[in-house]
Amino acid sequence: MTEVVAGYEICPSWASVFGYLGASGCMILSSWGSAWGTWRAGLGVCQMGVDHPKGVIKNIVPIVMAGVLGIYGLIVSVIITQAVSSPGQDGYNTYSLYNGYTHLAAGLCCGLSCLAAGGTIGLIGDAGVRGFGLKAERGRKWFWVEGEGEDDAGGAEFGGARALEDANKLYVGMLIMLIFSEALALYGLIVALILSQHNYTCG
Repeated sequence: MTEVVAGYEICPSWASVFGYLGASGCMILSSWGSAWGTWRAGLGVCQMGVDHPKGVIKNIVPIVMAGVLGIYGLIVSVIITQAVSSPGQDGYNTYSLYNGYTHLAAGLCCGLSCLAAGGTIGLIGDAGVRGFGLKAERGRKWFWVEGEGEDDAGGAEFGGARALEDANKLYVGMLIMLIFSEALALYGLIVALILSQHNYTCG
């Protein structure tokens, strides 16, 4: 005859699996997004630095913004991990399926948002910093000799004030796009924090 235990259906021994899946998934996905954004933006900065080395530090912003995504995932993962309770002294589970589902949803919400934001930041940063370098140097390459590729109409403008002004206009647009890309991860973080506050403790 099967033994029926009251409350087992909502507080099984395997409920904590969902909580730890949420914590690990959040950390993995957010780190993936952070690494993806850093990789793509870093390639663009290195390529741009060859032709326009003065703009390397100024264009490090996409890499910094991509690195912040990993911090978002770390925050949510720590909150979820601390909320996963161990069984009581009587051996019964105190962590409910309700908590497991909410923590899994919180982890996926933050992790996938950071992954999407990381890819967006990487692509925008890569194209943006490359374009900034081309604008600042007016398409001039580092291996060109002095005066090569210049014409009578605009030769003096290579690397000059007008070139930097055009590049700065592109830089402002890139920053705005990066800010809204970072906001995607921030939205996921806010929702994940709200979800992690829902709690049902087994009596």
